[in-house]
Amino acid sequence: MPQVRPAEQSAAPSGATQACWSCGGPTPGEAPFCVTCRAVQPPGDVDHFRRLGLERAFAVDRAELERRYFDLQRRLHPDRFATRTAREKALSQAQAVSLNEAYETLADPLKRAVYLLHLAGMDVLSEGCNQIADPVILMEAMEMREALAAAQSAAQVELFAANITADIEECVDDLATAFRKNDLDEAAKLTTRLRYLRKLIDDSRARRAGKS
Repeated sequence: MPQVRPAEQSAAPSGATQACWSCGGPTPGEAPFCVTCRAVQPPGDVDHFRRLGLERAFAVDRAELERRYFDLQRRLHPDRFATRTAREKALSQAQAVSLNEAYETLADPLKRAVYLLHLAGMDVLSEGCNQIADPVILMEAMEMREALAAAQSAAQVELFAANITADIEECVDDLATAFRKNDLDEAAKLTTRLRYLRKLIDDSRARRAGKS
């Protein structure tokens, strides 16, 4: 079993509202602008999926994610508020920061998996390979580490990296299946595996660059 611990907090419940700081009217928590007076709002305590108007799921339509992100980024960019009040400038900056964090999390399969588990109350430890508790995953990680160390030529390192890349793609597909079945224990194991596979790719790149 991967090591997990209870999440410290979860996102705001769906449907939460906040009062507009400008007109006082109720506005959906994830709305970047007041629905009445159109004033830019604070980011609010909403999860990354709601912020981008997407269903909470591991399977994310990358084209739709980017369409929503770039549309909101264009509307909330601080440059558009350069002539507004100091409060509106600060809020647009805060919105842009939250939007970038949401996009960077949901665009990356590993970060997205870790985030979904966190929302479900499970935190996969960030230390990765050094904290693997599952004996099967631990043995695989040790064998792969030994295989990388044994690779002597550039061609051998290239072949190793190609095999790991294929393993990563397979692991991401398996993660999508686990989340679709709501099998969070399996998703946590696969997230741990994806983390160390990513680390191996980074290490193989360092080998090819002559850094290790």
